[in-house]
Amino acid sequence: MRLTSLDVFRGITIAAMILVNMAGVADDIYPPLAHANWHGCTPTDLVFPFFLFIIGVAMTFSLSKYTEGNKPTSAVYWRILRRAAILFALGLLLNGFWNQGVWTFDLSSIRIMGVLQRISITYLLASLIVLNLSRKGQWILAAVLLIGYWLTIMYLPVPEYGAGVLTREGNFGAYVDRLIIPKAHLYKGDSFNFMGDPEGLFSTIPAIVSVLAGYFTGQWIRSQPVQSRTSIGLALFGVGCLIIGWAWGWTFPINKKLWTSSYVVFTSGWALLLLAACYEFIEVRLIRRWSKPFEIMGLNAIALFVASVLLIKILVKTTIGSGKDVPSTYNWIYQNFFAHLGQRALNGSLLFALVTVLLWWAVGVLMYRQRWFLKV
Repeated sequence: MRLTSLDVFRGITIAAMILVNMAGVADDIYPPLAHANWHGCTPTDLVFPFFLFIIGVAMTFSLSKYTEGNKPTSAVYWRILRRAAILFALGLLLNGFWNQGVWTFDLSSIRIMGVLQRISITYLLASLIVLNLSRKGQWILAAVLLIGYWLTIMYLPVPEYGAGVLTREGNFGAYVDRLIIPKAHLYKGDSFNFMGDPEGLFSTIPAIVSVLAGYFTGQWIRSQPVQSRTSIGLALFGVGCLIIGWAWGWTFPINKKLWTSSYVVFTSGWALLLLAACYEFIEVRLIRRWSKPFEIMGLNAIALFVASVLLIKILVKTTIGSGKDVPSTYNWIYQNFFAHLGQRALNGSLLFALVTVLLWWAVGVLMYRQRWFLKV
């Protein structure tokens, strides 16, 4: 069974990821296209957990092909480990690309963690959980991870800061990152510089539940008829998660960089609502014409994401012209083609990002027509 609505959901997510990554390079940006500074959740903060949720839903179908009664085999484990290793390696490639030169990687200072690295670890651990625990055990462990993370962050003291400190430098997750990851290999941007990592090791623990939430959703969908009542069920679950996540946020703030437990539940709620909408239109009502562009992007999501990040790095690191204060390729294109469009500078950065999304959609179309589907 292939869930076309899931491919479309994945395509919407990767298009949004490319959009916010490109828009985020500009100095002028519409607030919804930027991450929350610390506590809170913008539309941009939904993109990454959506991707983890989608991975979990897809696992429901991919693992069922290789297991009998949820009993793992060595072939299944090898496939999972191979995929996780490739994702982690691709993440290191993105982190090291063009630090000192096009193909020069400074292993002494390369950032270890990142988006693809978190995807790799959560996919690996979530797969091991669903292959080795009963359904009840999976749910119990998911609850333990979320509640345990909450209690640890709020009640275990950090040397020199104390317990329950949720600042960038004083939170328990950043403290663990500093203990485990050498200073030179931590994130070197934003206010996290040498204080922790926004995709750090400790905050990856609750991110596993973002994948499990998708897996639980996929399991439920497989047991339901292709009818509107299934879409309604997804939507009701989504609203429930939004309420619980929002309420939890009063005591454990919704925070992407800390990947708080409330953030996991809250973003899973939005993921359920979007999946419900895709499912209703595509699977139930068979209204699919609008969705084809997103389906095309969703079929090569990882390839398009990696290529788009490499392009952004090239645009930012290369220059046009010679001499002092020459503009980067990004700034040259932006100033000459987009900066003066519309009444506000914000429109220029948005249009540049939208054109970039269209560029990668065109690449996706070419790959689709050639039947090139790059999987890891």
